[in-house]
Amino acid sequence: MTAPSVPGLDVAAVQRRTVRTLVAGQAVGAMGITLGIATASLLARDISGSEKQAGLAQTGQVLGAAIASYLLARLMARRGRRMGLVTGLLLGASGAVLCVVAGVVGSMVVLLVGACLLGSATAANSAARYAATDLAEPHRRAQALSVVVWATTIGAVAGPNLTGLSAWIARQLAIPELTGPFALGSVAMLLAAGVLAIFLRPDPLLTAREQAGTSLQPPLGTSWGRVRAVVRERPAVAAAVVGLALAHAVMVAVMVMTPLHMEHGGAELRVIGVVISIHVLGMFAFSPLVGMAADRLGRPAVLGAGAGVLLVSLVMCGSAPEGSSWQIFVGLFLLGLGWSFATVAASTLLSELTPLEARTDVQGGADLVMGLTAAVGGGVSGVVVGSLGYPALNVLSAVFAVGVGLAAWVAGRAGSRHADLVG
Repeated sequence: MTAPSVPGLDVAAVQRRTVRTLVAGQAVGAMGITLGIATASLLARDISGSEKQAGLAQTGQVLGAAIASYLLARLMARRGRRMGLVTGLLLGASGAVLCVVAGVVGSMVVLLVGACLLGSATAANSAARYAATDLAEPHRRAQALSVVVWATTIGAVAGPNLTGLSAWIARQLAIPELTGPFALGSVAMLLAAGVLAIFLRPDPLLTAREQAGTSLQPPLGTSWGRVRAVVRERPAVAAAVVGLALAHAVMVAVMVMTPLHMEHGGAELRVIGVVISIHVLGMFAFSPLVGMAADRLGRPAVLGAGAGVLLVSLVMCGSAPEGSSWQIFVGLFLLGLGWSFATVAASTLLSELTPLEARTDVQGGADLVMGLTAAVGGGVSGVVVGSLGYPALNVLSAVFAVGVGLAAWVAGRAGSRHADLVG
């Protein structure tokens, strides 16, 4: 399967422009999304008065991202990538504002609604990686995807470290300190939406369809029908979905409970923010190298390596004492790095093994499954930590990390049957 090519259009130039725009949008938007990560569980705990409900805010965001990923994919199927990405960011900005309101009025219900809407921005952030592959050459597909994932580093690492600035803003606005990151984040998401609305032209997905001679409208049949057909016919796609979902669940479950584990040992909010930044650095900063490895060594091999890194990270986190420790710094970094390996490899498999006419459906369905799995993991993580402790959470998460390795094995065996679809 080769990149589309029609006389009169410089597809390579359009691809370069698309990647540049996506990089800019990711850099700004990611800052808005991640600003509240270090404080979301603390805000939920303060409003609810229960540590067992501390993970609900992040769970609401993950659940919202899961639902939005599928709905935005349906919008993209009809109107293109630009419309879907911009809509997701605008909904996310409105959710961030609601989180501020929740902190002011002390309403857990408003917080959860805001968190769910905030998840729309997360869904848009995730979908941007697929937009980078629409016009990419097959032998550079993983690299194109990984560059957009890497761009998230700029904003995502800066975001948690702006907790001091956001606290100052909160004081100026006379709102609770823990809502400051959400107020600042809403502005960043609006800026990212503006960048994509203005510069993501021509739309990469609609251009790919036009170049391939397919209709700009989705094909006949239901969206889930197309997803089921692709998954049944291509086991490697099914394995990629499983690997993507399980890796994301492991990452979310451990990450959302780490701030509480550190606070129990007296760690300051500033130190917690640094640990989250290092975690996010692992998630995104090395993704171009991961993409190069996936293009050269194969997607299943990199997916399997991600499973191994996740297991090591869980050993480190599970052995970390409460508060600040070198184990938690290393463990959270490796947790992000293992997620990066799995996400880049599995996402590239989904893009290249799925027919163009069903691509947005499968990508949206995969992100929906990924989000729902992570939502369950994030929700259960608070109960596990509250009842059994943080080390037990890491032990249970290791089961899912092993599942990522099994998915890589299945993808390696089944993917060879569709080698003609891979450039």
